[in-house]
Amino acid sequence: MVQGTDRNFGVEYSSEALCRRMYRRHSATIKVQKEAVAVANLVRICEATLKLANEKGFHAASLRDLSRVSGISMGGLYAYFDNKITLLTMILEAVTSSAMEIIAEPPEAIAQDPRAHLRWLIERHIALTEVMQPWFAFAFMEAKSFPAANRRTAVESEAATEAAIATVLKRGVDAGVFHMDDPLLTAALLKPLLQDWYVKRGKYRKRNIPASRYARAVCDFVETGVLSEKA
Repeated sequence: MVQGTDRNFGVEYSSEALCRRMYRRHSATIKVQKEAVAVANLVRICEATLKLANEKGFHAASLRDLSRVSGISMGGLYAYFDNKITLLTMILEAVTSSAMEIIAEPPEAIAQDPRAHLRWLIERHIALTEVMQPWFAFAFMEAKSFPAANRRTAVESEAATEAAIATVLKRGVDAGVFHMDDPLLTAALLKPLLQDWYVKRGKYRKRNIPASRYARAVCDFVETGVLSEKA
């Protein structure tokens, strides 16, 4: 589960912080009024959900399974959500909002330099998925079996990330820093490199490769393919 945060984000992405935002976003339907109690239980619920999804799949896991693993009674679970789809939506919202939030506002000096901006996007995304690895892996692995509305949310989030990268690539092409025919296609080709970090985390752990080294390698690899000879 999420054990720490990256202070450079400016916003905390620990399980507790994510569940606090989750509680505030859904406070109108969550029946527990004391925030500290609700957040602590949401952490238990979310971490148990991610654990069960990793072991047997979200849709194969029952609410009885979730009650057993989280240590919260069935009645207690219903104080936070009315069914599994609502719980799925709450977790997916945490993933998609974090993914967009983390790349939304680069420092002005970085935003003015396409090459620095591209590296910033890659490094920030990988750093976030290192902190939130179980959450992102859940969204990726379960996406095919999501209900239509949730699947659409996941697809739109991925498309938004690609669009953000493509915008930077296009600016780089216009400035003569990058060279490519189709920035959006190039962004789509880059996205699996970002996903590999959280989907196949074990492969890199066995090789003792930390997130920072992986991010540098992705940046270097991408630059080799897109940098203009004049850059």
